[in-house]
Amino acid sequence: MYQLAIFDLDGTLINSVEDLANAVNHGLQELHFPVHPVEAYYHFVGNGVPKLCERALPPDAKDQADALLKRFNPYYTMHCLDCTKPYPGIFSALERLRDAGIQLAVATNKTQDFAEKIVSHIFGEKQFDCILGGNASRPKKPSPEILLEIMQQCGTAPEHTVMIGDSDVDILTARNAGIDAVGCIWGFRGEEELREAGAKILAASPADLPRFLIK
Repeated sequence: MYQLAIFDLDGTLINSVEDLANAVNHGLQELHFPVHPVEAYYHFVGNGVPKLCERALPPDAKDQADALLKRFNPYYTMHCLDCTKPYPGIFSALERLRDAGIQLAVATNKTQDFAEKIVSHIFGEKQFDCILGGNASRPKKPSPEILLEIMQQCGTAPEHTVMIGDSDVDILTARNAGIDAVGCIWGFRGEEELREAGAKILAASPADLPRFLIK
């Protein structure tokens, strides 16, 4: 039986793409670069905000990623909860997992401050046993360090831990950490990417998670 379920944040627990898109587009406008429709950001996200900014820039302007990041951060700080919402059914799924005695954690490439702010606002202070976001001292997913650190903090072994996420990054991170993974096809990337990354278990909705994880 699983003792720890580690969730990705964006595209898994929450739909945050519109707020992310608005923040990047704000910076692009200030720098006089073309903006993108919200739909484009489903494929820009997943490897942290610096990479998001790089991907949003024109091919000949990648050297402006730092300038775009400096404009993204203050805008997103003020507007990161304007449109961001939990996915339907996620609260019920988390409650069932917790009632079964499974610890819950968040592992995201979003920076720690943003991760804590968004998670605490939407889910409260006590829903998750551990929340780890990106920082300068730890490699981003798909490097496994973030999952290894969460397992250490929660006192669980890899064989009793599972990663739940919506992208190939999450599936690869789980593989690199030696733990099971569940791919969430309701998120940003979809079934094809998850299958290509090697996901063997796919959840069509949050309601599937307790069925897969509680034994």
